[in-house]
Amino acid sequence: MIPLTWLYAPGDRPHVVGKALACGADVVVIDLEDAVAPDRKDYARAATAELLTEPQPVPVHVRVNTVGTPCGAADLTAVAALPGVSGLRLPKVTSPRQIVHVAESTAERVPGLFALLETAPAIEHAFEIARAHPSLRGIALGEADLRADLGVRDDSGLDWSRSRVVVAARAADLPPPPQSVHPDTRDLDGLAASCAHGRGLGFVGRAAIHPRQLPVIERAYLPTAREVEQAETIIKAATESPGAQALPDGTFIDAAVVAAAQRTLSLTRRH
Repeated sequence: MIPLTWLYAPGDRPHVVGKALACGADVVVIDLEDAVAPDRKDYARAATAELLTEPQPVPVHVRVNTVGTPCGAADLTAVAALPGVSGLRLPKVTSPRQIVHVAESTAERVPGLFALLETAPAIEHAFEIARAHPSLRGIALGEADLRADLGVRDDSGLDWSRSRVVVAARAADLPPPPQSVHPDTRDLDGLAASCAHGRGLGFVGRAAIHPRQLPVIERAYLPTAREVEQAETIIKAATESPGAQALPDGTFIDAAVVAAAQRTLSLTRRH
């Protein structure tokens, strides 16, 4: 299944994590980093480790603290090999060496690794990071930190970085990245508009920080009935008559158009 919704829940609030696991997100991300105060880190780590000793009903990723810090090392030791962990999200990655370090240090059981790019150096090294190690399953932006690092005031100021990450992921044969979170949990119209913009840039799916955001994200990223109909028409025409051709409505199709249609239909088969 192609994940469209990635719901964050703070690791020091186990009851919130429990609710997140039952609210319909494709992936739940237990956060040990920004969502947890420094004096709650040890508790968050212990509570998360206790929960993830067993497989969970949905894929669970853990966002650990920064690689190379004592807190990040303790997180990896505590959770990386647990049966309930499907992935590790690595914040503030700036170098391929950090990915290699985590992959090698968790060699006993390496879950999928996901790098979060949150600074100017990370964007400059996006492709090198994206191809750093076979255990890396995806990259994504951390836009709050990136916005602060770049001094960007208008949202459009992040579009170049967004496109850079989309291209890096594709060049490294990784899945299209999901969008970063929309911080206003009540601004659902703004969320929908932002998702439409992100979809146009090549993102697929989005991280969320509240369950009410999930249906908006899913609607935005699932193909419309018209898009499905068009994709089915393209696939049918290509099957019946391989090669470049024009449909009755004038639409030209070739291998690239067929591949795009197949991607569209793959999203309809995600459940």
